[in-house]
Amino acid sequence: MDYSEILPEVIKVADEASNKVLQIYQTDFQVNYKEDESPITAADVASHEIIVKGLRRISPQIPILSEEGLLAPWEERRQWQRFWLLDPIDGTKDFTQRTGEFTVNIALIENGEPVLGVVTAPALNEAFWGIKGIGAWKRDGRGQAQPIEVAVPPATRRVVASKNHLNAETRAFIDSLGAHETLQAGSSLKFCRIAEGAADIYPRMGPTSEWDTGAAHAVLLAAGGNVHTLEGKPLRYGKENVLNPHFIAAGNWYF
Repeated sequence: MDYSEILPEVIKVADEASNKVLQIYQTDFQVNYKEDESPITAADVASHEIIVKGLRRISPQIPILSEEGLLAPWEERRQWQRFWLLDPIDGTKDFTQRTGEFTVNIALIENGEPVLGVVTAPALNEAFWGIKGIGAWKRDGRGQAQPIEVAVPPATRRVVASKNHLNAETRAFIDSLGAHETLQAGSSLKFCRIAEGAADIYPRMGPTSEWDTGAAHAVLLAAGGNVHTLEGKPLRYGKENVLNPHFIAAGNWYF
């Protein structure tokens, strides 16, 4: 598959979903809750439907795994060597709290590795995308796309952490880094801030699912960074249990 050939179409799909999400964001939307008590809105559902329709048009043969879709049985998923992984809105809490730091995420996973990713932040008017072995880009509010890459970290590490999920274990890891500055960001933007050189490391010692990380992980890989488990192994996708282990995202200086 030529990733560069399909990337513009995937960006268009992400933009279409983002526009719909932003329309709903600007209304007095209702918040409902799923069985696990996580929030869901009409924007999550609408984004899911737009992305699934768009990806099936682009690549009807590639299966899709979405947070808002049905989880296919493991006996079926274990056969997937390549699949789309999407989170129609990552950071629904940021969406409902109206912080603006929520994202729309589309990743292509191949043999357990994210090889293409598109992340949009509709309320911030930003977008990020990357392709394994080719590079990563950021599109700003003026619609201009520029290449991005991870920074060579200064002596004082810039640690990006979750606004909603900063627990004691993560705080202890951050303190172990020595001199540091803590930056806060929501959703998958934490990966993207490292990818664009605005932060250096993101430790996550708390629960996440594959769809929370896949797209931004692809962007970070393409920008020269990486994501490893606490055991030092690359974070992988396509597992029976879609929950991620704890991980650290950073430039390759850390690994």
